[in-house]
Amino acid sequence: MVTPMPDDLRRTAEQARGFMPPAEGQALYEIACAYGSRGPICEVGTYCGKSAIYLGAGARRAGTVVFTVDHHRGSEEIQPGWPHHDPDLVDPKTGRMDSLPFFRDTIAAAGLEDEVIAIVGASATVARHWSTPLSVLFIDGGHSEEPVTADYEGWAPHVMPGGALVFHDIYPDPADGGQAPYRVYLRALESGDFREARVTGSLRVLERV
Repeated sequence: MVTPMPDDLRRTAEQARGFMPPAEGQALYEIACAYGSRGPICEVGTYCGKSAIYLGAGARRAGTVVFTVDHHRGSEEIQPGWPHHDPDLVDPKTGRMDSLPFFRDTIAAAGLEDEVIAIVGASATVARHWSTPLSVLFIDGGHSEEPVTADYEGWAPHVMPGGALVFHDIYPDPADGGQAPYRVYLRALESGDFREARVTGSLRVLERV
């Protein structure tokens, strides 16, 4: 049985900016606890650090760390004019999105700076130079076809045997949400390299066979 997430970390996560429902966040924590002792965790798509708190809390329990990769300039769906845009994240000096200061504040408030390590850069660039096997890979970056495909192709090969590949915002019904993550999730299943291990809301957990 997984030890419950500490109440202070859970409250901090629930209050942080972001789009992770509590039940799915709790699932992330449990996944990090279950798989993290095998190696480091990688999150693709940091935003302001909400999901990184759940992963970081689990990483602390498992004795590992979370590398969270993001250029912090915002994915397509949070740019001005899009439904998830937050004007507070626009840097007044440059006029560009910049979620990095908000991420740093979030992780500092959670007391997880030793467990959650930011890698600031484009996911595809970092993936090309990555070589460490991962116990958990959480893909939650750009949700249109090109970025989610690139995240899968660049990072999934680094998931170790028995490790977990986790997708967020998987909606089989187009009426519920965008289809690009769902198509890539199906591609992962059809590859034969992964089997489905858990479903929580829009979260899908695949285990490398």
